[in-house]
Amino acid sequence: MRFGKVGAVIAAASKRDAEPLFKLGSITNVRRIILTLQQAGVFPIVIVTGAEELEVIHQVASLGVIFLRNEECERPELFSSVRLGLGYLRDKCEQVVFTPVNAPLFSAQALRTLLDANAEVAVPTFEGRGGHPIVVSSQSISKILAYNGGEGLRGAIGASGLDRVRVPVDDAGVLLSVHDEEQLQAQLRTHNASLLAPSVQVSVGKETPFMNSRLKLLLFLIEDLHSVRQACLRCGLSPQKAWDMVNKLEDEVGFDVVVRRHGGSRGGKTTLTEQGLGLAYAFQRYEEEIHGFAQRRFDELFGDAVFARAPEGPSGQ
Repeated sequence: MRFGKVGAVIAAASKRDAEPLFKLGSITNVRRIILTLQQAGVFPIVIVTGAEELEVIHQVASLGVIFLRNEECERPELFSSVRLGLGYLRDKCEQVVFTPVNAPLFSAQALRTLLDANAEVAVPTFEGRGGHPIVVSSQSISKILAYNGGEGLRGAIGASGLDRVRVPVDDAGVLLSVHDEEQLQAQLRTHNASLLAPSVQVSVGKETPFMNSRLKLLLFLIEDLHSVRQACLRCGLSPQKAWDMVNKLEDEVGFDVVVRRHGGSRGGKTTLTEQGLGLAYAFQRYEEEIHGFAQRRFDELFGDAVFARAPEGPSGQ
């Protein structure tokens, strides 16, 4: 089933190399990347976990993201996380963004430039050097997943025959990782300025809210996995909390959202009703339109304000 137009995979599994909770400024790498992706309208966002998994889930589950555990997290190859994340999103969106969690300073504008390239594989470049994130089309994923060599994602793209487009962006952040500490600090002010955007939390309610982004994600996961328990594991919710949210939603809208089937030789199976699935898609479209309108009006009203201008920095922004 389709979730959204553009999804993303953040590789944060390696207990040896990944630093999802490394703080740059006042927020962690993983939170910074999620905020950048959401600013560019990306949904769903998948985090391939392993390193500091429980704390990562605790810190960012409320942002409405999906968690996939890489069981090889003790010494995983990065490509194993690529496989896991791309495999999950293959049929759920039209384009997929991929980045390691150690590359937190690309901007939403650079990402939009990559998405607009509409390439099978788009790689950002700054001053001729390639970096992250990369964007792949959903049609390209099967070819990447078929690769069995030892040269990682770069080897998979090269062996697949896919058209790899190098896309120049005005953003030095695409080249930086947590290992470039001096350059990271130099680029931080520019990236913080690029994060400036309207903060709009969309919900629907009567006396109190009963539909929001996190519940929307839960509904999509229930339909995809046919299990409330599995859906909860993927989005960092307790089953009790999830059922409370679903039951309140059904009480407020006046129709069944979830079909509950118990027992049988294969156990229970939970899916959405036709009205429930329609509700999830309607809320997704509503969110997209609200965020799009908010960004346009923000640009119109604040575009010339001093605080809306990115300071000059290494990226030239």
